[in-house]
Amino acid sequence: MFDDDQVRKPKGHEVGMILDAMSVEELADRIAMLEGEIARLKAAIDSKQKSKSAADAFFKL
Repeated sequence: MFDDDQVRKPKGHEVGMILDAMSVEELADRIAMLEGEIARLKAAIDSKQKSKSAADAFFKL
């Protein structure tokens, strides 16, 4: 009835996606990918906050 070729796994992660068809290794890989993305986003926030602080300090003169 179902062919293995018909089961398509998503390439990226979507919030709320069904995880039943994923193996433990695939889930662990996703966690690692998402943790890396979280770190990247936090670094971007930090950079933007530093830029804003520098601009605020400059214009307070």
